[in-house]
Amino acid sequence: MAFDVEHIRSQFPILASEVYGRPLVYLDSGATAQKPLCVIEREAELYRTLNANIHRGVHHLSDRMTALYEAARSTVASYIGAQQREVVFTSGATASINLVARSWGGANLTAGDVVLASTMEHHSNIVPWQIVAQQRGATLRQIPILDNGAIDMEQYAHLLATEPVKIVAITQASNTLGTRPDLKTMITMAHSVGALVLVDGCQGIVHERVDVKALDCDFYAFSGHKLYAPTGIGVLYGKGEILDAMPPFMGGGDMVDKVSFERTTYAPVPLKFEAGTANFIGAVTLAEATAFLASLPESEVLAHEQNLLRYATEQLLGIEGLTIYGTTVDKAPIVSFNVAGCDHYDIGMILDKMGVAVRTGHHCAQPTMERFGVNGMCRASFGLYNTTAEIDALVNGVIRAVKMLR
Repeated sequence: MAFDVEHIRSQFPILASEVYGRPLVYLDSGATAQKPLCVIEREAELYRTLNANIHRGVHHLSDRMTALYEAARSTVASYIGAQQREVVFTSGATASINLVARSWGGANLTAGDVVLASTMEHHSNIVPWQIVAQQRGATLRQIPILDNGAIDMEQYAHLLATEPVKIVAITQASNTLGTRPDLKTMITMAHSVGALVLVDGCQGIVHERVDVKALDCDFYAFSGHKLYAPTGIGVLYGKGEILDAMPPFMGGGDMVDKVSFERTTYAPVPLKFEAGTANFIGAVTLAEATAFLASLPESEVLAHEQNLLRYATEQLLGIEGLTIYGTTVDKAPIVSFNVAGCDHYDIGMILDKMGVAVRTGHHCAQPTMERFGVNGMCRASFGLYNTTAEIDALVNGVIRAVKMLR
């Protein structure tokens, strides 16, 4: 059966909206995805009927919410192929990466060590490493990328062979170029020299199922809001034995065993890394979002999104002076572009007046912009609810914008 995109769209209420009297064409899922009705209703239901703090109360509501929270951990763990205790709930991928950088990096990086991150990383997978490297006397080095946006594997191999690399921080899919690095090969190469690997899965997991055990990464981070779940919830996966050895990142309630002014002992993982009141509503609704995605035919969703990418690429390249950045074959459904003689911001503003929502700017990826010699790009990022008719609206909007600006 063909993928029924109209049935999918009917489950996302916001897509029926209008902007400036025009139908909303939402092409900014790379920034945040819209939410299906099942997630919206689940969140509302929890606040109406079960809102109570977890792991602390003996009353009915607290007991029920605690059970749902840990069931959500189990659901998310199963979704990524992890053990339940290896899933730490955070506020998002940024918090997850900072946790690893501050906790693992603070305990393990020493003067002279090297952290590798690719040129195309989001700032959230650069700045935390930069901070801890400066504190520990380590060095953050770039893994270069080629003109098509692919990782320069020769340079990567050279860096591993010649530098004392302790950890590699790499995206599963570039939020700007769409590039999907060969993670399995990169992880195997890193492990061969004793380095760990953290994968930023934000733009990857939403477009392909992930098995962290098969991938053999040491850490994997992602945000719920890009995965059709609410904001303020994220996940850090870490191999159990590595998490066990890491010191706490933050102190507070729920991450302790016993506390005195002389000494504190900590709860086992994952609670050791979940100080304070957890976003328990977010965790349960994240599980709801993964269940929604798991109910869909994965191969058909992937085929639909790749068809959108192919169609958008073909149509946009028909516009004179338009350049697309990131042209690897197996890229995620993201198209970043500029048009000669037109500012990316101006194009985005004109598209907005036509009801088309795209992202403009450096996309929290300034080293990528520098690599391609631009100060920003227009980005259209697609979700499973987008259509070829919406791409037509994008292309017609860009054509109109170019005529106006030139």
